[in-house]
This record gives sequence, C-alpha cells and structure tokens, in this order.
Amino acid sequence: MQEVYCVFSLDSIFSFTPSASFLLSSLKDVPIFFFLMAFFIIWIGCWLPVAVLTTFVLNWQPFQPLQPEQKLPLLVSLYLLAPFIVWGAAWLTNRPFSDYGFIGNISTLYSLVLGLALGVLSIVLVFSGQLWLRWCSFESLNIKLIPPALPPILLVALFVGGVEELVFRGFVFTEINKDYSVWVAALISSLIFALLHLVWEQRETRPQLPGLWFMGMVLVLARFVDRGSIGLAWGLHAGWIWAIATLDTAQLIHYTDHVSEWVTGKNKKPLAGVAGIVCLLLTGGVLWVFSRYWQTSF
Repeated sequence: MQEVYCVFSLDSIFSFTPSASFLLSSLKDVPIFFFLMAFFIIWIGCWLPVAVLTTFVLNWQPFQPLQPEQKLPLLVSLYLLAPFIVWGAAWLTNRPFSDYGFIGNISTLYSLVLGLALGVLSIVLVFSGQLWLRWCSFESLNIKLIPPALPPILLVALFVGGVEELVFRGFVFTEINKDYSVWVAALISSLIFALLHLVWEQRETRPQLPGLWFMGMVLVLARFVDRGSIGLAWGLHAGWIWAIATLDTAQLIHYTDHVSEWVTGKNKKPLAGVAGIVCLLLTGGVLWVFSRYWQTSF
C-alpha cells in the first residue's frame, strides 16, 4: 500500500531566517528535560488567559473543586492549544510533524478504528467478568440512556485521546527517546502522563497513578505495533474513554461491594483497582501477540 505522509518542510524558513537558525542551533544543546519543561510552561502560559476568562464565565470560586460541567470547557480550551504548541516545537527543532506519530495516510484511519474497537471490547470483557463474578450488577432500565449519549461522548473521547496521544506518546516520548533508550523514554513519558493528571483532581487521581502509568506503557507499545504512528494508541485511548464514560453517564453499573474496592477500582475508577490493570494486561497481550499481523497488514 502506498503511504502518503504529512511532512512539514522547514528548510526554506530557516534558510532566510538567521535568528531562527541561531535558535535552532541553541536548542540542540538544551537538556531534554528543560526543553520539555519549557514546552509545558509555554502551553499553560498560553492557556491561562483563556482559563481565567472561562472560570469567570462559569462562576467558579477559587479553591473550590471543579464540577464536571466546569471542567470540560477548561479541558477543551487547554487541549485545543496543544497541537499548535507541538507544531511550534517541531518548527523550532526543524523536526517533521510526522516524527511525532501524526502520519496522514489511510493506515492511520484503519489503526484508529481498530484501536477504538479493541479499547471498547477490552472494557466490555472486564465488566462482563465482574458481572459474572457478581462484583457488580447491570442496571438494565438505564439502557435507554445509551443511544443519545454515545455520539457526544465519542467526539469528546476522540478529541481528548487524540491530543493526549499527540503530546505524550508523540511529542514527549519522541523527544526523550532522542537522548535515552526506548525503555527509559517509555517509562519517563508514562510517568509524566500519569502525574499530570493530578492537575485536574488529586483525591480521586492519586489511587489511579499506577494504573495511569501502566496505561501509558501499553499505549507506547501500541505506537510500536503501529510502526511509529499514534493511530492505534489514539483509538485505544478513545475507546477506553468512550466505554467508561458511557457506563458512568448512563449509570449502567452498580457495585455490589462483595469484594474490596481496590479490586473493582477505588472511587469507582477502574484504573484504581485490579480490574483496570487486568484490562490493560489483556490489551497489552493482544497487542504483543498480533503485532506481526498488524505490521504486515496496515
């Protein structure tokens, strides 16, 4: 299959911009963690004026926990800036955008759909097992709430999953991998991914940190399976968000408390329990077993 890559050539820009060329040469000597720190500081700095205005409109009181209807507009405004900040980093380092896994070809679409299906299926299997073990019960009366919720939740899942994969499995992982081994880059980028989730909520996020880190590792594996593209990781990430958010929105699952919440997930968050880790292990196993097939087919 002939592949067409979306690559931004910057040679012509730097050829007639001496100051940009000087900045480029200077950036090559900057330690990678200072570069990453600057990336996140610039990202947050660009977002802060928008965030202040948004919180004012939403009537949010300082030091009060954010409600879901307040968090979503803030999250969307922050994530809308991310591709532009990543593009700016690529421009400064004279790196093609495709190096971060954003490859514009039909295979990426196939991988996205495949990842989406695998993500949803893994959640269905894990909750089916819990239902069979009677660790939770299914609220069948709430099934009618699913159809209207599916499209908007899918759009949000694709948006959030795509931005987070571009930033963490794309930009952060690739930049760390320039100076360190693949394993070190995977470990550190996944740790950064997990810790930054504390920005939005600390109490419920802390028990999820090991699960979030492991999730990052599985998504790095998905990028390798997909030959450097973030398409498969994007689909997986979006699929997990879509399935979990749908279950929560429609209130389809009721936990029976027959086992500890550390098994099913503390605070009803699967990543904060054994069930979420099992889901990630199953997904990682599938990726590992079928990696050769996917690499030759897509």
